[in-house]
Amino acid sequence: MNSISIVVPCRNEVGHIRLFLESLLCQDLAGLEWEIIVADGMSDDGTRHILEEYAGQDPKVRVIDNPGRIASTGLNAAIRAARGDIIVRMDVHTEYAPDYVRQCVAVLEETGADNAGGPARTRAHGLVQRAIAAAYRSRYSTGGARFHDDSYEGPADTVAYGCWRKETLLRAGLFDGTLVRNQDDEFNLRLARMGGKIWQSPRIVSWYRPRSSLRQLFRQYFQYGFWKVAVIRKHKLPASWRHLVPGATVLLGLVLPAAAGLAAMSGSPAWAWLLGPWIALCALYAVGLVAASITAAHPHGWDLVPILPLVFVTYHLSYGLGFLAGLAYFPCYNRERADAPKFSTELTR
Repeated sequence: MNSISIVVPCRNEVGHIRLFLESLLCQDLAGLEWEIIVADGMSDDGTRHILEEYAGQDPKVRVIDNPGRIASTGLNAAIRAARGDIIVRMDVHTEYAPDYVRQCVAVLEETGADNAGGPARTRAHGLVQRAIAAAYRSRYSTGGARFHDDSYEGPADTVAYGCWRKETLLRAGLFDGTLVRNQDDEFNLRLARMGGKIWQSPRIVSWYRPRSSLRQLFRQYFQYGFWKVAVIRKHKLPASWRHLVPGATVLLGLVLPAAAGLAAMSGSPAWAWLLGPWIALCALYAVGLVAASITAAHPHGWDLVPILPLVFVTYHLSYGLGFLAGLAYFPCYNRERADAPKFSTELTR
C-alpha cells in the first residue's frame, strides 16, 4: 500500500491556518498511511505558533522551515522531507471535499498519470468576490484553459494543485525555486515535454477562494503576467499562445495613441491612420466586455453585470502590464540571485 505525504506551503496565514488544518484532519484517510508537512515561510504573525500547536498534538503533522519564503521553495523543501510514495499538494486558501486526497490517489493510480488533479472550482461571497469568481470562469478573462471546466475529464495542460508519485517529482527536478508565481504551470509544462501525462478529473473536488477586491486581483495577475515571461524565456516557447494576448493588446493600446499623438505634433497626416485602428480596437473591446459580462453574469446573478466590466479590465490590464514589465526586466534577470523587484515578490497571500 502506498503512503501519502500532503505538502502545504504557507506564510503569515494566522487568519486561515487553523480552519485549514481542522478541515485537513477531517479528510477521509481511514486505512491509509499518511502525513502532513507544512513548509512555513518564516511566518511572523502567529502562524508558526498555531502550526507547532497542531504538530505537538498529532505526530502526523510536521512543520519545517522554508527560508526561501515563497511557494516553490516551500514545496521543494516539503517534498524532499516527505516519507510518502505519493505527494498531494494542498493550499491554505482552498476548501476541500472530504474525499479529496483519496480521490487524488485513486485517479493517479487508475489513469497511470504522472500528475492528477481536479478543476479550479471557486467559492465566493460578497459582490466583488462573486464577480471575480464569475469572470475567472469566463474564456474572456482566462483564455478557456481546461482546468476552468468543472465537468472535463481527460488529459490537460495543468490542474489545480496536483498529486504525483514522489519519484516523478524528483525525476522532473521539482519546482523552479526562482519562480515566485507560475511555478505550477512551469512544472507541468516541463513534465509534459518530458512525455508525462497530466490528468484532470471532476471527481477531485476543491473550491478556491478568489481575491475579494480589484486591487488584490490587479496585484495577483500583474505578478502572474510578470513571472510568465520568466517561464517563456526558460522554455523558449509559451505553453499556450493565449498567454501572449493580454500583453500584445495592452501594448497595442498604448502604442497606437502615442504614435498618433507624435504624428499630430509633427504635423503628419498619419495621425488619422493611427488613431482610427485604436478607436476601432477600443470599440471592439467594449462590445466584448458587455457581451462577456452578460454571459458571465447569467449563471451567477444579474447583480454582477455593472461590476463585471471593471473586473474583466482588471484581469486583462494587470496581466498585460505585468507581462510587459517582465519583458523589460527579465533580459537583465540574475537567476542565481533571484533579484526580482519588490512589487513582484511580495505576495498578497
